[in-house]
Amino acid sequence: MLARALPSWTEKDAKLPAEGDGVPTAAWRIGGAVAGPVAFGCRLCAARRTGAVVRVVRYAPRWERVCVRHGRWLLDADADQSLEHLDVRHLPEVAGAQRRWASVARRAVRVGAEPERVFALAHAVVARWWEQALQWERETLWPRRLHQVAGGDAGDDLEWWRIVGRDVVVFPEVVAVADALLDPGMAELVWVDSGAGRPRALPADGMFCRRLGERVGRMWLGPLAATDHGGPLIAWMGSVIRLRRGVGGPPGYDNDPWWLRREHQPATMAGQLRVLGKEKKAPGSGRMWRTVVPPEQRMLITRAIERAEEQLHQLRGVQTGPTADVAQQLLRNLRHSAVLIENAWKRTALAAANAGVPLEEVARWVDMPAETLGNMLTAGKQEDGG
Repeated sequence: MLARALPSWTEKDAKLPAEGDGVPTAAWRIGGAVAGPVAFGCRLCAARRTGAVVRVVRYAPRWERVCVRHGRWLLDADADQSLEHLDVRHLPEVAGAQRRWASVARRAVRVGAEPERVFALAHAVVARWWEQALQWERETLWPRRLHQVAGGDAGDDLEWWRIVGRDVVVFPEVVAVADALLDPGMAELVWVDSGAGRPRALPADGMFCRRLGERVGRMWLGPLAATDHGGPLIAWMGSVIRLRRGVGGPPGYDNDPWWLRREHQPATMAGQLRVLGKEKKAPGSGRMWRTVVPPEQRMLITRAIERAEEQLHQLRGVQTGPTADVAQQLLRNLRHSAVLIENAWKRTALAAANAGVPLEEVARWVDMPAETLGNMLTAGKQEDGG
């Protein structure tokens, strides 16, 4: 009975704390790393079965977090925060997604994929969208859900609620994306977008991403998803294309479409809360980067860096072939990378200046006269509309 309820009981992992250490949250955190995610159980269900209202913790994957009977999303139990659940009684799409996942998992098994890996990839894709959504003016579903699970209004604790509420808010889209990635018709669209027998760069208005946006209820999402270079969705598309062409992947990467690279794995709630807590408690926390630079500005900087990385990654092994062809690709990709890097450092400089770092210091770091930098940042603000 214990072995079934506590999978880590039989693991004998050296990282598991010794009996009597008295650090329950840490024990569940380590146990979760060994045996899988841990979540709180529903107290009302426990009371109904045992007659006692007690805290319950169990191993539970993220597709089994809804207590349908009581309309609760059960939160991770390994994070240092007091909430055990979020109220989803007025979000029927969340419970609906949990019911739908059962059929998606069966489809995964039928095509020879492990449901856990399919879910993990879809979760990574949507979690990345979640971080970018601060810039999506047309996104309305997620803000509504987030304020709903926050009791009506996330208020001044928006960043905290974005961490705690992420998995429940995006859960319907995660299931929809998993279903789409398992659809052979969707994989065929990727192949067509790639040029099929006549290889070409994936277009920003490709049919696959446009259809994916439709399947998650966002007709406008396609171009945003298609141009998110360096993310898990583009990596999955690349694997699908290479498998169809019968060619190997980049050095160090597999062609398994369900393989989730470490850099694509989304941060856990516990990890994000630890970072947030450290920044708020640190001496001079009012000057910590994540505290003074808004999330949307940080995302713009991150995306510019990732796109530059993607452009440079494409140049690996390119220096073979006719001189004109090699020179053309090198110069185009390097020029594009330079523009993206310049965009990233300008946004970083602007964020630093807005956060109170003296302009003279910022100018010294970028090796530029302060007056020139000031004029450049002013022009950049006007181009951005502010």
